[in-house]
Amino acid sequence: MTDIRSYIESGVLELYVLGELSADERLEVEELAEKHPEIRAELTAIETALEAFAHSQGRTPAPRMRDRVLNSIEIPEESGKIAGIPQTPKFTSYKYAFAASVALLLISWAALFVVYNRLDASRQQIAVLETSNQKFTNQVNKLSGELKNSLEILNDPNYQLIKLQGTEISKSSRIAVAFNSRSNDVLLDLSGLNMPPNDDEHQYQLWAIVDGQPVDLGVFDVSDQASGLKQMKSVGKPQAFAVTLEKRGGSVKPTMAKLMVIGEV
Repeated sequence: MTDIRSYIESGVLELYVLGELSADERLEVEELAEKHPEIRAELTAIETALEAFAHSQGRTPAPRMRDRVLNSIEIPEESGKIAGIPQTPKFTSYKYAFAASVALLLISWAALFVVYNRLDASRQQIAVLETSNQKFTNQVNKLSGELKNSLEILNDPNYQLIKLQGTEISKSSRIAVAFNSRSNDVLLDLSGLNMPPNDDEHQYQLWAIVDGQPVDLGVFDVSDQASGLKQMKSVGKPQAFAVTLEKRGGSVKPTMAKLMVIGEV
């Protein structure tokens, strides 16, 4: 076990992964790896660490970089064996130690990059959660304000709630109009409506029937985000309210073929 550990720590495995061994030396490492699972496991760990570092950098080092680094260092030659396991004279223990140091440095860099990426991802997740929390708070505040406003209007004795029912072309449609007989204000209850969403080319238009004639009270859109009370044009002494589907911007006269809802005051 001591000989195997000394061989692993000698640096020859790092040189093998970096491709710095001759064919005979590579064969020697592969034969030892077949016999000793510890050596095979160490090779796998070194390869995995170097691959992780390469991916984190997003680029491959120049092919001659390793030769330039290794050849720039003058290392005295000596031959021998490492802890009883054969070595080739070409690669000395000094060069093995240098290769092991380089590999350890690369592995450390790889680990740092993994930790940095995880921290960065955590920061992004926190930022997203903070943004979502702010949006949720704003929505709650908006709904609270709309609910308070709606309750105040419903408790106002001057307001009358008129429910408009669907016609033959849209039987399930529903919408409510709050009419103030004192101020002539007209409000649409967008929170409680049940009408198909309109497209970009069309809008719904609210009408009041006054002395048998339609009076334009403005246009509005229906969407999943529609909520609260919408202020429409004021009108005096209406007998009924109706909604038609018109071209975007509204029409001078209602399109009766597109009459969606109607209700008497």
